[in-house]
Amino acid sequence: MSTTFRALAVRNYRLWVTGALISNVGTWMQRVAQDWLVLAVLTDHSGTAVGITTGLQFLPILFLGPYAGLMADRHSKRRMLLMTQTAMGLCALVLGLLVVTGTVQLWHVYAIALALGIGSAFDAPARQAFVSEVVGQDDVPNAVALNAASFNLARLAGPGLAGLLNAWLGTGPAFLLNAASYGAVILSLWRMRTAELFPSVRAKRGKHQIMEGLRYVRGRPDLMLTFVLVGLMGTFGMNFQLTNALMATSVFGMGAGEYGLLGSVMAVGTLAAALLAARRKGPRMPYLAGGVVAFGTFAVAARLMPGYWWYMVSLVRVGLAMLTALNSANTSIQPTVEPQFRGRVLALYMAVMQGGTPVGAPLIGWIGTEFGARWAVAACGTVPLLAGLCALVLLSRRSGVGLRARVRSLSRHRLAGRSTGGR
Repeated sequence: MSTTFRALAVRNYRLWVTGALISNVGTWMQRVAQDWLVLAVLTDHSGTAVGITTGLQFLPILFLGPYAGLMADRHSKRRMLLMTQTAMGLCALVLGLLVVTGTVQLWHVYAIALALGIGSAFDAPARQAFVSEVVGQDDVPNAVALNAASFNLARLAGPGLAGLLNAWLGTGPAFLLNAASYGAVILSLWRMRTAELFPSVRAKRGKHQIMEGLRYVRGRPDLMLTFVLVGLMGTFGMNFQLTNALMATSVFGMGAGEYGLLGSVMAVGTLAAALLAARRKGPRMPYLAGGVVAFGTFAVAARLMPGYWWYMVSLVRVGLAMLTALNSANTSIQPTVEPQFRGRVLALYMAVMQGGTPVGAPLIGWIGTEFGARWAVAACGTVPLLAGLCALVLLSRRSGVGLRARVRSLSRHRLAGRSTGGR
């Protein structure tokens, strides 16, 4: 099998990635339908309301993430996923029924977004760490990259399908289909051969275990740099579901179908980046910093596009750079973290990546409402661009110091050799 897809040789991983692909299509359908429901149905194109909805969905991981990671380290990740996937499927079902019965109100969307966020807070660290138990250690980077490819392959289909459904039937069917899609993950988990899993060492009960995880991260400068970059990118940069909605409606005068198409086209770039990452054997920090710089640059450039089609094409580059950065961050964490800390570290990673959204999404939405959608897109790119440039300078200085140290060491050895030879 090609090195790009080598993790698919594992039966349990094939089950996992297939179920995830189906579920992720539903997830992307819900994301687009939810934004459109708030933006065009329940409000008069309020970017602030969309930002609040997004913020509520990611707020719980900021507070619950460390505890959820500890639970993932202590308990069976497979069992946790069965519970979280069921709970999130029920949330999607309730929202879909409210919409199709015509009883949905804005506060309903806010409440269900918060409930989904709570489920996701416990699901995310268990799901991320579970990959290391499905495949052997050597295949973890490849499996992580293929997970990203699956997620972004779904992103190609999900937004476009949601846009069509929103235009033809309204947003309700998208929520109901997403509820059904959770069954694919649940089925894949049930069908796995538990004897072929690679269970990690579980953390024993004890005091101050969350603080142990924080100290572990604090003692790893590479993790600290990764978390800072991903945190700033997640807070300010990864709000394109919101900015695309504003650009499609207020700048280009488009409808639901064209808005959904923007998400699908952006996924072309993210899918390409995931497949390229699957060919790399190991993580490299410059890919992360360079990806963040490229993301910021392309995002700022996207705001200058004169028409809808030019803007749509520019999103391919944005998606490519975004996934390059995120995949580099993930693969720099998974194989290098000690197994008993993996759940807590990944929970902190998800918390910094998504936990800033409750601040960033309403802020970006407010900028779009008050100053225009193009300024909101510019804000998405400027902060990551500056952060990535600072990281590249830091990495270049570190590598320069390391190179100088190696040169000095080599020079001392040579001098010592000459001195010994003179005797």
